[in-house]
Amino acid sequence: MEEGRGDREKCTDGGWTAQRASNGGVVVGGNGDGDGDDAGKSLRRIVRLFFACMVAGGIQGAGGIQYGWALQLSLLSPYSQTLGISHSYVSLTWICGPIAGFVVQPIVGYYSDRCTMKMGRRRPFILVGCLIICISVMVIGFSADIGRHLGDTKEHCSTYNGPRWSAAMVYIVGFWFLDFANNTVQGPARAMMADLSAGRHGPNVGQSIFSLWMAIGSVVGYLSGANGKWHEWFPSLKTAACCDACANLKGAFFTAVLLIVVSMSVTMYLADEVALDKQDVGASSGSGGGGCAVFVDLFKSLKNLPPTMFRVLAVTAITWLSWFPFIQYNTDWMGREIYHGDPQGTAAAADVYDAGVREGAMGLLFCSVALGATSFAIPKLCRKLTSKVVWSISSFLVFALMAVMVVVGTVSMRGYRPSLAAGLTGPDPTLKGVALAVFALIGIPQAVLFSVPWAVASEVTAEEGGGQGLAIGVLNIAIVVPQLVIALTAGPIDGAFNKGNTPAFGVGGAFAFICGVLALIWLPKTRGVSNAAVVAGGH
Repeated sequence: MEEGRGDREKCTDGGWTAQRASNGGVVVGGNGDGDGDDAGKSLRRIVRLFFACMVAGGIQGAGGIQYGWALQLSLLSPYSQTLGISHSYVSLTWICGPIAGFVVQPIVGYYSDRCTMKMGRRRPFILVGCLIICISVMVIGFSADIGRHLGDTKEHCSTYNGPRWSAAMVYIVGFWFLDFANNTVQGPARAMMADLSAGRHGPNVGQSIFSLWMAIGSVVGYLSGANGKWHEWFPSLKTAACCDACANLKGAFFTAVLLIVVSMSVTMYLADEVALDKQDVGASSGSGGGGCAVFVDLFKSLKNLPPTMFRVLAVTAITWLSWFPFIQYNTDWMGREIYHGDPQGTAAAADVYDAGVREGAMGLLFCSVALGATSFAIPKLCRKLTSKVVWSISSFLVFALMAVMVVVGTVSMRGYRPSLAAGLTGPDPTLKGVALAVFALIGIPQAVLFSVPWAVASEVTAEEGGGQGLAIGVLNIAIVVPQLVIALTAGPIDGAFNKGNTPAFGVGGAFAFICGVLALIWLPKTRGVSNAAVVAGGH
């Protein structure tokens, strides 16, 4: 991309001069009056940027799509176990995420850097990805009903707690399509945010808006996941194959489709992308060569990686190694270790587990509130402390919180025997309170996770040159590889220790401590802001 170039166009309407920075054909300037705009115009630009990125905060943070992500992260691991997938194999269902990230994001990022469609570089991919997401969540929501038609048991779901393999296969297919579609949106959404905020606002401001949308969508999504009334509000969602918990999932996913359509429409309308001229494709997007060129360019990028970017990738990888155990098992931990439920046990045990999952979703809502509040402070913190110090502090905080989860889970399960649990009236109030506090506090480092690494990578990329789309595809490798490692090893660790989710959280805490040290040693001393006036974080 030609990130630093600005072309001035004289406009006769009102005698003002518009500055168009050709960051991939995205209008980032406003109505200028000589040296700068007044505060009102600056505020209008920020407001427009905020709403234009409603879906760009999308896959990892938009109101609509993050709503769906929140449901996926809080409900789908528990739901898959109700279909017969054992706890030790749940992590394997997440393998589609890293595979999709490795294959889809670089390809989509490469072609979004080169796209010459009239609607712009990024929006065509966002549109297609959102439509596939809507279809995928409906397939997942109706997987039990589809499985029944494909030959699963005809027994009523209120009395049958055995495996439903046809439904499980439909669920896995929907899950794979969902992750592929998520990754179709994620790269262009991140790149569009970098495009929109480049030059004037700085990468940390843009990524903080991204993080804020993530928080908004997550709050609504986790609130929906914590709600156990969907089946009462819409009784038609219940069928012989889909009882209360399943019907609640359906209702939440129907709402997700509505919000995705709304947020996508706002972004499609407000994002001021200008079509890229075909003659500028080579100059702005790197070498040509067709579809295979994306992986050629990708591996060339890895081969010729400058030391600074290599260190960013290494620390990013270790950071995500520390986070994936929590991401995959948060609500399952609440349902199993804190509430002592069992998704494949008796009806009473399954109900207790479902109550714990809903409580975990409520904890993740608190997490999202903390994430949103923290996102406002990140630009200022990075300017004062530097990005690497903020990154390091957040990793040490993750280490402390993971350690607390290990201790709380161990204490809760000490002396617990399922055969003696018939009279269990609920979780220990103190342990439940500590667990919810951990969920809330972990939103603080999560705000850093979802903004600072991308801002650092964007700044390093701007200094080294190259397209944001392909750069984000390269950075994504440092995320998908750790996810693949955790997906492949979490099950064997669970089987070896037979201690539920506690060993995985212990591993995550160890990686968080290592990351905190390496962030201080390896990361460049960036502050994530441009030389232009910063409009957020106090200036």
